[in-house]
Amino acid sequence: MTSLKNWDNKTWLSSHKYIHSLNSFLLKQVKLDKNSRILDIGCGRGKILGNLSLKLKLLNKPIGLDIENHKDKSKKIIFKKIDALSFISKTKITFDLILIKQTIHLLKKGQILKLLKICRKKLNPNGMIIIMSLDPKKNEIPTFNLMKKKLNVSLKKDKKLFNLIYKNNPQIIIKKFIYQVKISKTKYLKMISNRYISTLLNFSDNQIIDGLNEIKNKYKNILKFKDRLISFIIKK
Repeated sequence: MTSLKNWDNKTWLSSHKYIHSLNSFLLKQVKLDKNSRILDIGCGRGKILGNLSLKLKLLNKPIGLDIENHKDKSKKIIFKKIDALSFISKTKITFDLILIKQTIHLLKKGQILKLLKICRKKLNPNGMIIIMSLDPKKNEIPTFNLMKKKLNVSLKKDKKLFNLIYKNNPQIIIKKFIYQVKISKTKYLKMISNRYISTLLNFSDNQIIDGLNEIKNKYKNILKFKDRLISFIIKK
C-alpha cells in the first residue's frame, strides 16, 4: 500500500473542529461506550481515535494501523506499523467499530474484498465497518489543472470500486459526511507542497511548483469549500 505521510499533518483534517465533527458523525452511526473495541485502518497520527477514546473514556485503547510510523502520533492509541490484512488475519480481538477512512482506494481490488470479508468476521454482534472516502460525484477540493485531471481519473476508479463493494455487500448503508472548510491559501499551498493527498504523490517537484503557482493565481487568500465524504456502513 502507498505511504501517505501528510494527510493529517497540520491540515483541516487534523484540526480539533474537524475531528469533533467526524467523531460526532461516527457516533450517530454506531453505538459505542467505554467498553467498545475500535480499530482504525490507515490511522495516520491517530488523532481521530485519540479524541474518540477521550470522548468515550474507553477502557481499552483503540488500535490504529498504518505503514507510516509518525513520531507525533497520539499516545491515546495502540499503534501498530503493519498492513491491515496481516493484522486482521491474525488478531483474536473482535471490534465494535472498524474504521477505514480515505484508505480503501490505496488497496487493490482483491485485497479490498479479502480485507472486508475478514473484517466482518472480526466484528462483535452489533459491530460495524465504516468506510469513508471522497465523494466521487461531488468534489470541491481546490486543485490545479494537472491535479484535477489526475483526481478525476482516481475518482472514476473509486466509483467502480464502490460499486464492487456494494455488489459484495448488498445490505450496505450509504451516508454522507460533509465538512465546511475555511483555510488560508498560504496553509493550503503548504499542504500541496507536502503532498497531502494521494493524487499528488507521484508528481515531480517541478509539477508541484507549477501547481503552486497556479493555485496562487487561481484562488482568493481564503479558501472556502465543502470536504465531502461518502460513507459505506457494513454490519456484522
